[in-house]
Amino acid sequence: MRLLILGGTEFVGRAVTEAALARGWRVTVFHRGHHEAPAGVTTLRGDRTAPGGLAALSNLPNLSNLSNLPDLSDLSDLSDGADAWDAVVDTWSAAPSAVLSTARLLAGRVGRYAYVSSRSVYANPAPAGLPEDGPLVEGASAAAGQTAYPQDKRGGELAAEAVFGDRALLVRAGLILGPGENIGRLPWWLGRIARGGPVLAPGPRDNPLQYIDARDLAEWTLDAVRDGLGGPYNLVSPAGHTSMGELLDACVRVTGSDAELRWTDPGTILAAGIEPWTDLPVWIPPGEMHDTMHGSDVSKALATGLRCRPVAETVADTWSWLGSIGGRAPQRPDRPPVGLAPELEARVLAQQGVD
Repeated sequence: MRLLILGGTEFVGRAVTEAALARGWRVTVFHRGHHEAPAGVTTLRGDRTAPGGLAALSNLPNLSNLSNLPDLSDLSDLSDGADAWDAVVDTWSAAPSAVLSTARLLAGRVGRYAYVSSRSVYANPAPAGLPEDGPLVEGASAAAGQTAYPQDKRGGELAAEAVFGDRALLVRAGLILGPGENIGRLPWWLGRIARGGPVLAPGPRDNPLQYIDARDLAEWTLDAVRDGLGGPYNLVSPAGHTSMGELLDACVRVTGSDAELRWTDPGTILAAGIEPWTDLPVWIPPGEMHDTMHGSDVSKALATGLRCRPVAETVADTWSWLGSIGGRAPQRPDRPPVGLAPELEARVLAQQGVD
């Protein structure tokens, strides 16, 4: 297959690129040039937010005036000789105007449009077991600038659907982990546990987690565009796939450190002013928000072949990747760093009689 990836050089986009190359697909990567693309791709450069930034995707003579064209729903007659692709994968997470303009430009030259969205598009709080037809947030207008993440992602979905209809695949991912992570959640836990000693471990130990390894997301997405799937799909591991205890135990094993996990009840952690999800990445205490994040219905994706590797594999491969880049994970500039301040951790541990 011929695949166009918008981005394709970091985390999820790179995982899709590498998976497609491994299948022998012809891959074109359109990106700004901030990071090196994987070997074996055709590279196009451009900035979707800049005037004329889509020029590399088409031989249109005057892309700087793209927004003034009356109808961009089908440019096939204007793009004679331009490349065509069987599918495009788009991981955009800012203002949906970028999705709309790109989708309109590609409408006549791409078979399917896969937009990597988020389960954040569901109205909050989302009850456990919510399927794809659950209530959604209002999507940001394509005419507006960047707003909030859930509204922007929903706006991106609407933009893709407006142009591609049932040829638009909406990949509603939850928590994404694995090699290449540039948010810092699993890398933070690995780094903290590698330092050893008593570690504040947020309970309960059997607290269930749902996440998706970026490589499993990539494989499912490629299968889906190959098979002609469209519409929304929740994409995380099935309920019961792993737990907070299994995740942190795997971190201890792969780092080989002398870390001692000190399991602490949620009430003690919250009373200390420690924020779930940000101070202690991945973790959310049992309750409404936990159901929202870790209680997704993924039966639709499972029925179409979703396969999720064991958490031990995700942890081990992430640790190996960190070692290969010097131990310091990259950080997305649009996301704040995560992790618990050492002095706050020490204070909570000291209250439990741990030095």
